[in-house]
Amino acid sequence: MGSKKRARRWGVLLVAAGLLFFVLSKVTAFPEKEVSKPGGAPADTKAAAAAGGKPQGKVVYLTFDDGPSEWTGEFLDVLKQNNIKATFFMQGSNLKRTNLQDQVRRAVREGHYVGAHSMTHQYKKLYDEKQFVPEMKQTLSLIHQITGENPHLVRPPYGSAPGLNDKRLRDQIVQAEIKVWDWTIDSNDWNLKNRPSEIVDNIKKQTKADLEVVLMHEKPQTLQVLPEIIDFYKQKGYQFAVYDETKHFHLNFMKDHRL
Repeated sequence: MGSKKRARRWGVLLVAAGLLFFVLSKVTAFPEKEVSKPGGAPADTKAAAAAGGKPQGKVVYLTFDDGPSEWTGEFLDVLKQNNIKATFFMQGSNLKRTNLQDQVRRAVREGHYVGAHSMTHQYKKLYDEKQFVPEMKQTLSLIHQITGENPHLVRPPYGSAPGLNDKRLRDQIVQAEIKVWDWTIDSNDWNLKNRPSEIVDNIKKQTKADLEVVLMHEKPQTLQVLPEIIDFYKQKGYQFAVYDETKHFHLNFMKDHRL
């Protein structure tokens, strides 16, 4: 009988030890789960969000305003020869000119981005009379009619400052799901009709960052020096980029991250 009691005692002890091991294993598991989720989001996701969609490395965006024009085709020729895609901001009054619409379609077909630059380009109408959003929507609609694309990016004539100082106007832009791009380099090409070399000098002097967005216009003097501008950026080790709506990053003088 003594041996039976001892056997039962050992059995009870073994069961108790098993239960204790099970409980301890569950308790120690909880802290490990908490440690594995320190902020609710993986580190790589946070890093991507912090980058804001901006490309890495030395990248330049060539952008051209005020088209389409009689020179659009020649701009496209130079870009094609250099296998470069660019971003065009076109004006509604010019988009209505049926003789220029084939070049707009060609731009899209060859991989360039076509955004809006308003219908009238008139400061008073756009900003003082608060017609910015209606004009941009009308211009974007024209681009859609011509190309079948549905762009959302616009460039404010004269830049977003001071025109878009009024937050209520910017709220309207956000509501309309329109995005805004200014620039990092102003070539001042529109004002240098007989001094094309100064266009290149302006761009060279202002090129300082790894990411640059160059403001140019569809002007003959700009067309004349475009190959030189392209060569300059190639020599500096820049990659040429075209605007991509899926990788939008904010670039406006108002520093409004919503735009």
